[in-house]
Amino acid sequence: MTADTKETDARILIDDLLRAAGWDPADKSQVETEVRVTGNPPGVESPGSTATVLRTSDGDAVPTGRADYVLRSQRGRPLAIIEAKRQAIHPYVAKQQALPYAKRIGAPFIFLTNGELIYFWDYQNDDARVVNSFFSRRDLERLVEMRATRKPLATIPIPDTYIRQGETREVRPYQKETMQALDRTVELGKRRFLIELPTGTGKTDLICLYLKRLLQSGHAERVLFLVDRDQLAKQGIDAIQDLLPGYPSYWLKAGMVRQEKQVTVCLLQTMTGRYAEFTSGYFDVVIADECHRSIYGAWQTALTHFDALHIGLTATPAPYIERNTFQFYHCKDDAPDFAYSIQNAFKEGYLAPYRFATGITEIIAAGADLDEQHYDPAEFERKWTNEKSNRLMMQEFDRLAWETYQDLAPRQKIGPGKAVVFAITKHHAARLTQYLNEIHSDCKGRYAEVITSDIPNADELIRRFKQENYPQIAVSVGMLDTGFDCREVLHLVMCRRVRSPILYQQMRGRGTRTAPHIGKRRFVIYDFFRNHEYFNDSDADIFTGTGGGYAPGKGKPRAPTPRELIELGLEDEWLEAVSYVEVGPDGERVDKREYVTDWEKAIKAASENDALLRKVKQNQPLTEQEEAWLAQRLNQPERYFNEENLRRAYRNPGGNLVDFIRAALGMLKLKSRDERIEENFRAWLVAKNLSPEQAQYLSLLKNRGIVKGNVSIEDLFAPPLSILNAANLGIELFGEQGLKQVVEELNQSVLAA
Repeated sequence: MTADTKETDARILIDDLLRAAGWDPADKSQVETEVRVTGNPPGVESPGSTATVLRTSDGDAVPTGRADYVLRSQRGRPLAIIEAKRQAIHPYVAKQQALPYAKRIGAPFIFLTNGELIYFWDYQNDDARVVNSFFSRRDLERLVEMRATRKPLATIPIPDTYIRQGETREVRPYQKETMQALDRTVELGKRRFLIELPTGTGKTDLICLYLKRLLQSGHAERVLFLVDRDQLAKQGIDAIQDLLPGYPSYWLKAGMVRQEKQVTVCLLQTMTGRYAEFTSGYFDVVIADECHRSIYGAWQTALTHFDALHIGLTATPAPYIERNTFQFYHCKDDAPDFAYSIQNAFKEGYLAPYRFATGITEIIAAGADLDEQHYDPAEFERKWTNEKSNRLMMQEFDRLAWETYQDLAPRQKIGPGKAVVFAITKHHAARLTQYLNEIHSDCKGRYAEVITSDIPNADELIRRFKQENYPQIAVSVGMLDTGFDCREVLHLVMCRRVRSPILYQQMRGRGTRTAPHIGKRRFVIYDFFRNHEYFNDSDADIFTGTGGGYAPGKGKPRAPTPRELIELGLEDEWLEAVSYVEVGPDGERVDKREYVTDWEKAIKAASENDALLRKVKQNQPLTEQEEAWLAQRLNQPERYFNEENLRRAYRNPGGNLVDFIRAALGMLKLKSRDERIEENFRAWLVAKNLSPEQAQYLSLLKNRGIVKGNVSIEDLFAPPLSILNAANLGIELFGEQGLKQVVEELNQSVLAA
């Protein structure tokens, strides 16, 4: 095969990639090919002789050849040139060849590609960097417009107060410091930023205020807000529409038609299946809430697809954040760009302090296996609780709560104040709720409510819990552990064992928000399973994961496992190890295979006559109302088909309802292993911010890994890699230890897919 043929192959791929980004390679008003770059343009000095070499005014040679592609604006102006290379050639090496062409024709941007890797070069501001796709015409026109009209961030004052939900709130000193640090980052050109703030310190409000600065100053026009829980998405869209009313926003849900609005809120699980609908340049800013959960495997591909200013938010202390997160956000010394400690938040009065209820019955026996990390929740419930112990826990909690609530919050009118009870299973939650309602029969079953994914009106119950007098107590398993915000909470009741330090701190954080309107002084944790002793946590010595930790005599704190970091201690043992799904308010156990079979039968049977299922079958997008109605209709007795149950049954944490419908109808084309590896590899390259030589080397190892299944250090010394001197080249590029580490990461982050 000749070099020309190989370049022709690359151009076929490039034309396909341009079409995917909305360009029409056949339309010469959009895309010109083989554009001759000659003559003596403005700003180019001729040497005054017959020499063929021209130079731009800043000394760059202008080859008298052709630009492979020129992308033009709607007004016909050059936006970018594309320098195409054969697949065997790394595109980064074409930088100096492409730059004079771009300057000659006045194109502000350059793409360098071999049809496999694409580099985007905003050569007046940054070096070339790997991107996942070409930018659309609209993307490039927007970048040109923003460059022309952008104001310095220093000209936009940071407010002292803002109005949220009708009340005036103060912009706190640490929130101002965060915004000032972000300003410096943006002005210096750093494109990724990691913020660590404890739960309850106003991360969402802070980021909305900062987005307003970016939008007002012309540093951004389109924003993506990524979360991994429905509750976080709901809170996010509420805050955005409250604090940014002048900027259109919406929540992009699975199966919904995409809207051209300035702010998009989306679940990470949804974007994982939909990111290919967007070009890499579609968003100017990507916010990742609880970002340490989004740097892994398939989820990473959704995050790294976008060439944007990335701002990561986390409440997880630095020692429990895996190194990939720091690498992605370009943080030095494994430290976030900005951090505000929970100790300072308590000391300065921005979080409500806590104490532990004393003298309560301890349910867990001393002989329990504390080192057992993954257990069957239903078996644990059967082993450690019974009707007598469950009633006793609820009676003791309820009595103490009524005795103390007026001391905790003198202006709390209804007793005992808002409480969240963390149960082991859905069955356990139902029993605890029943016992609480029996104690207060005068409330006619409204004193306590079960809130789980199987409750068809869970959102309405959460709203009532937050805004109305009853229910006073929310009993849940998994759903309210993280991402749930109710500042009036005075009581947290731990009726389950917790061994993840991250999850423990997330659960504790449900009570830390201040509530001046009820005079909230502190909150109480009723820890019936002695979790706080396991973590050495007390109101005097707060456990943060950075010291202390794990009960005396139980050995040193163990390092968090990758599994724990990925799932953050959420019920991941259910996803893999447990063979059943808990269904309905009472937690009926259904075998996962049986649940999937029932789901597929139900969807196939209903798809002929159900108008919304027919739309999904015909690949037509749903409206927001249709998506909500379909989800509500499916989440009914007997089987309670909903996303959480289906994720567990299919063992697929990233699936969404529409994907599961398509799977049931046999429409979901699963990507091949090679496709998944290529996708994960591109995302990994973007996340690691490697040099072109390092990227090219790892591409070589990845290709070997596709053939063999994985890559070992020994492979570098055997053909075919030894013929290319792979071992010495790898040590030269990464160092001996660095090479071992990067090979291990390649296996875990890319080839394991």
